[in-house]
Amino acid sequence: MKKILSVILALALMMTAVLAVADTSYTATGDSQIGGVGAVTVTVTLADDGSIKAVTVDECKDTAGICELPCAQIPAQMVELNSINVDTVAGATMTSNAILATVKAALENGGVDTTALMEKKEVVVEKAADEELTTDVVVIGAGGAGLAAAISAQQNGANVIVVEKMPKVGGNTILAGGAVNAVEDRSEFAIKQNDSVFWHYTQTLKGGDYQGDPELVMTLVSNAWDAIQWTKELGMEWYGEDRVFTVSGGLWPRAWKPVMPAGTGFFDTYTKYLDAHQDTMSLMLNTKAEKILVDEGGAACGIVCTGETGNTITINAKSVVVATGGFSKNVSLRMAYDAIWGTLDETVLSTNHEGATGDGVKMLQALQADFVQMGNIQLLPLGDPVTGSLSGNIEHGVDSRIFVNKSGLRYGDEGGRRDDMTRDLFAQEDATMWIVMDSDTYPTGDELNNFGETANQLVEAGRAVKADTLDELAALMGVDAENLKATIAEYNRHCTGGDLEGQADEFGRTLFGAPIDNGPFYAGARVPTVHHTMGGVRIDTKCRVYNENGEIIENLYAAGEVTGGIHGTNRLGGNALTDTVVFGRIAGESAALSR
Repeated sequence: MKKILSVILALALMMTAVLAVADTSYTATGDSQIGGVGAVTVTVTLADDGSIKAVTVDECKDTAGICELPCAQIPAQMVELNSINVDTVAGATMTSNAILATVKAALENGGVDTTALMEKKEVVVEKAADEELTTDVVVIGAGGAGLAAAISAQQNGANVIVVEKMPKVGGNTILAGGAVNAVEDRSEFAIKQNDSVFWHYTQTLKGGDYQGDPELVMTLVSNAWDAIQWTKELGMEWYGEDRVFTVSGGLWPRAWKPVMPAGTGFFDTYTKYLDAHQDTMSLMLNTKAEKILVDEGGAACGIVCTGETGNTITINAKSVVVATGGFSKNVSLRMAYDAIWGTLDETVLSTNHEGATGDGVKMLQALQADFVQMGNIQLLPLGDPVTGSLSGNIEHGVDSRIFVNKSGLRYGDEGGRRDDMTRDLFAQEDATMWIVMDSDTYPTGDELNNFGETANQLVEAGRAVKADTLDELAALMGVDAENLKATIAEYNRHCTGGDLEGQADEFGRTLFGAPIDNGPFYAGARVPTVHHTMGGVRIDTKCRVYNENGEIIENLYAAGEVTGGIHGTNRLGGNALTDTVVFGRIAGESAALSR
């Protein structure tokens, strides 16, 4: 009996020891409410002393290219600092907040007192030594235009350094729908579409009220097809002509669609190129350009930056390319310059990434660079009501959906100019509308929208509603069912011919596809959102920057949304990414050849 008791006691002590050192894991899922869609799922593991041993993000359905950084950095910081109250990742604030909230919920749902773990702890960073580097071409900004310029410069024989103030590449391009307007002028497809480079030119000029510089517009449209071919040569994949569509505000079916969702295909391609050419190219993240250097003759000769640890980095270069994007996220700048909307205060959300604050504008102003059309700021009627993001949009193309207001009534031309569509929306109750469509483009609900999200995911996340009948859909939308049914019946008459065949409807719409009659039906709420700043620094067709006296600032080039004079008062949908590739390539080539 004594032996048995001894064994039992020993086993009990062993079990106590095992329990004492056992880790405990907690898992939770939270609605991310981010620019992407759906849930964030995390697992938190605590050691026996209550400290954080591990944090993993098991699932994040945010847009690819946005979620990866916070999913890696935030868990690592939580473990390092033993705190669940850590900083968000710049450029991915909503994803970061979703992770933070879900980690806290996982612990609290498991009965853990999180008071101690919520203590804010500062990350101690030792300031690195100041640096001085030398290269042929330095590019400020690692968005679409910046990386296109960097690769183009390298292909033209230059050594290149790219600096980016954010912790990741992508800028606004990675958040965009990914479509590129382009016409292969003499192709059978263009002929079938009644399209041409000249028609693209004409619509772009007219769509911007003829404020665009004709030479810059012609440069844009005549190089667009080659731009797509260039990305293909780099390895980027595109759908064929069967997927060409009309972007909202694009006015014509000439938008080519990348295989990868949103703008992620560009950066998957560009970063692979950078990785393969590290002998001649380098990318410096978390590095903020502060000043463009000029020599005694006034020519650009480098930049001064603040590094990740607060150190000063001076980069001497033979040429400088500014590709810092626009200022849609800078409320004070957009309110100061706005010449169209009356007020663009913080109540008007933006589609843009957090870094779109106009840094390039400030640096160029210090050089007395010339700026044009700064008051031309574009709004879209297609923003997420919570985030302002373009993602979550159920539409695939202009001809497959309608817009209705809170009364269930159409109120304008859904195929018109972006500024006109936005003005029409501001005139509606709460400046809110619903996009309504049927299942033609979502036969199962698992098909992807332009941002890599499925209709079923959008419904699950509460960012869209779905119903088998229009009466049920109206109830979910909170609109009058009879109004909605009558609106759709009248719209369908234009899609099916009869006495209205080939005619514009009462709102002037002429783009009609299949009728909305194939349930289940979908609807998603949208609001006006600041999208693009068309004004910027004045450039020529070689992307050379001009000063206020009309003189070229030698060795200084610019591309992308930091430039002005291309789009006029209103940019055509699908022209922005065309702009980044076309003028990014030109800026890179010009900078390389000016050495």
